[in-house]
Amino acid sequence: MDTSSSSGKLIFHIFGALAEFERNLIRERTQAGLKAARAKGRTGGRPKSLSNDKQALAVKLYDEKKHTIKQICTLMGISKPTLYAYLKQEK
Repeated sequence: MDTSSSSGKLIFHIFGALAEFERNLIRERTQAGLKAARAKGRTGGRPKSLSNDKQALAVKLYDEKKHTIKQICTLMGISKPTLYAYLKQEK
């Protein structure tokens, strides 16, 4: 495609407009699908690795200051960022 000529620029802009149109259609469909899923009671995202009880236990172990972060993570089977996310959620 030769974009130095007028016809080449026209074709280039038409392709750009079609791509933008398709992108907007995909976005609208995705939003409609998410809205329909929420109406059915479904939530997106990855499931939590620990139940609420185990999350509370991890926070309790952290607050007691008797165990290291590494020990808590090994005991609960989670990573450090996950533990810190649970701690941040509790505050």
